[in-house]
Amino acid sequence: MRQETIDRIRKFTEDRDWDQYHSPANIAKSIVIEAAELLECFQWSEDNYDLQHVKEELADVLVYSQNLLDKLGLDVDEIVNMKMSQNEKKYPVEKAKGSAAKYDQL
Repeated sequence: MRQETIDRIRKFTEDRDWDQYHSPANIAKSIVIEAAELLECFQWSEDNYDLQHVKEELADVLVYSQNLLDKLGLDVDEIVNMKMSQNEKKYPVEKAKGSAAKYDQL
């Protein structure tokens, strides 16, 4: 995410004095709620969905995720690369390519 977008998210929260409500647990709950609303976009059809609604719900997930990163003092690139390294070990290409099996079933 571009820094100007991150700054806009932070300013939105700060201008409304909402940080007082943003405990890590509350933000995590909000991420799950928004992710459920994103999933609801595909509830009855995987092919017939409102792209605008999908974008709005996905944006909510991303905004809350940035809020949680800030609250916990985490760097998105650092934690994503850490997780990708773990995933690359769990799912080596030679075993996982073309398979939807979980790592312990490869």
